[in-house]
Amino acid sequence: MTTNEAMDLVFHALAHETRREMLDHVKTAPGQTVGKLAAHFDVSRITILNHLKVLEEAGLIISEKDGRSRRLYLNLVPIQMIYDRWTDEYSGYWAGRLTSIKYAAEKAAKERD
Repeated sequence: MTTNEAMDLVFHALAHETRREMLDHVKTAPGQTVGKLAAHFDVSRITILNHLKVLEEAGLIISEKDGRSRRLYLNLVPIQMIYDRWTDEYSGYWAGRLTSIKYAAEKAAKERD
């Protein structure tokens, strides 16, 4: 698989809101089982498994067999590779600083409401 094909899989996986939410849950609780992850969503287990398949094919989720369960872990390497493709060390630093300012401003706005 070429680098561009791998990146296409990542962009495709991240394009769906449910899959992004799944990544958030796995990030928050690494090693959780598929069943525990599925409990956060009001969709069938088959739908969850289909979403997980897309995330695994993109390399964003790594699953380990644990008896009859599968434990899920977030793999940030594919996202980092995309980030590295379009940034350099200098611009990455400033993008990080601007992102920090954005998050601080959003937090301050929420606290005022």
